[in-house]
Amino acid sequence: MADLKRWQPEDEQFWSQTGKAIATRNLWISIPSLLCGFAVWMLWSILTVQMLNLGFPYSASDLFSLTAIAGLTGATLRIPASFFVRLCGGRYTIFLTTSLLMIPAIGTGLALQDKNTPFWVFQLMALLSGIGGGNFAASMSNISFFFPKKQQGLALGLNAGLGNFGVTSMQILVPLFMTFGAFTVLGGGDSMILQKASGTLIGAIPAGSETWVQNGGFVWLLLLVPLAFATWFGMNNINTDEVTPKLPSAPVSFAIQLSMLTIGFLTAIAGLWLMLPATANGSGFGIPKELVLIAVLFATVFLLKLLPGAIRASLERQYQIFGNKHTWVMSVLYVMTFGSFIGFSAAFPLSIQVIFGYSHQLADGVMTHTTVNPNAPSALTYAWIAPFIGALIRPVGGWLADKLGGAFVTQLCSIVMIVCALGAGYYMQQAYQSATPEQFFMPFFLIFLGLFAASGIGNGSTFRTIAVVFPKEQAGPVLGWTSAVAAYGAFYIPQVFGEQIKAATPEYAMVGFAVFYAICLVLNWFFYLRKNGEFYNP
Repeated sequence: MADLKRWQPEDEQFWSQTGKAIATRNLWISIPSLLCGFAVWMLWSILTVQMLNLGFPYSASDLFSLTAIAGLTGATLRIPASFFVRLCGGRYTIFLTTSLLMIPAIGTGLALQDKNTPFWVFQLMALLSGIGGGNFAASMSNISFFFPKKQQGLALGLNAGLGNFGVTSMQILVPLFMTFGAFTVLGGGDSMILQKASGTLIGAIPAGSETWVQNGGFVWLLLLVPLAFATWFGMNNINTDEVTPKLPSAPVSFAIQLSMLTIGFLTAIAGLWLMLPATANGSGFGIPKELVLIAVLFATVFLLKLLPGAIRASLERQYQIFGNKHTWVMSVLYVMTFGSFIGFSAAFPLSIQVIFGYSHQLADGVMTHTTVNPNAPSALTYAWIAPFIGALIRPVGGWLADKLGGAFVTQLCSIVMIVCALGAGYYMQQAYQSATPEQFFMPFFLIFLGLFAASGIGNGSTFRTIAVVFPKEQAGPVLGWTSAVAAYGAFYIPQVFGEQIKAATPEYAMVGFAVFYAICLVLNWFFYLRKNGEFYNP
């Protein structure tokens, strides 16, 4: 496709005659590309459940760590990805970041064909799956340049909202494709036999059934291969002073992006090495994850700034947001909303399987958690519903915030999330001490739906607050930064669940999250709802 040397979407004549058709085409290629990014990023939330059902030789906490690894890497890669379009062009950026998803898709499919695959291979595939998490920042930046301001809300809402449905799409498609040998003819591997019951959207699958767990990776090639052609032949670079003033050639663009992604990978690997337990990384440093996450964030920012030329100049302009205290306040609030949404999306399926899939019984005075529960609800039947609600209701948060005020809606969401977190913790405690945990599943599940709904509404309301609090030149970089920080929820929440389940106290995780939501409630009130505050009820 031709590079766009002139792009004036605010010019109504240009927009109606030329711009609208081009922008719409780019948007409708961007949406499925971002959807696949979210799907591959969150893939391990479902694969780990089936690995447990098949008897892969790993503990529940090990499996939670795979989801956490993908979460941390995806969040870290959002930092460099937020600068790609300015430096490398939108077409080159979306083509490369979408095409790279084929690596973890193929690698994961191959690794899952053998239960004896070394654990480090799964860790590597989870690490590479994080590429999909980073794509959000680049995709949103790219689409924002194509549309006039009066239509950016709808365009970005469609891109982000439908992109978020990648989580739900994955949680529906992967279990279905595991039920038949879709890729056997192409050398996709043989089936395995379920040791524990599994399920899909349409019902339970009994133990002893065949399953093709490797299809969870291979299925995404059905979308990624045609999308690679669509992005290359159907999208455009905007080669203007406002968007990409110095558009490099395709090879140079790819080299710039890969070098910046490499920095993100290196800092993520270093962080994982420091904080994961010995069973996951062999070192056992066990440094507090909160400290390491902060170190990973700032190490990534610092190392990117060392890159020469236009990269450094662009970053120095955007780094001015760090001098504004509201950047940090809004980062914390967006962790509460989007961080909870993406983190619980990652942890929810395996949590259902571990807590409700086993009967928790006393044996010689010791509580055991290894007896299979024949009446267990299928995690793969129910898990997709919660992120579906969270993504579907996100636009409602923006609409309510326009009517009632962003900070007011965020405050209501904080209260609901505190109550739901404590309620979910209560039922998790009851279930994890019961020989018949299924009796506690439905109230637990319904409360979690409320938690997802509140986080989804809060996603929209916090974005609205950012638009009011920050001047226009800072709002864009702040959105990118807060989305990167909040995405660490995809690491933190599965990791905390894994630790607390290993300690036989899963309810502690929810109590801790409720305390964090209470802190957010106070911050939101102090800065944005207090009558004497700097930005009262924006």
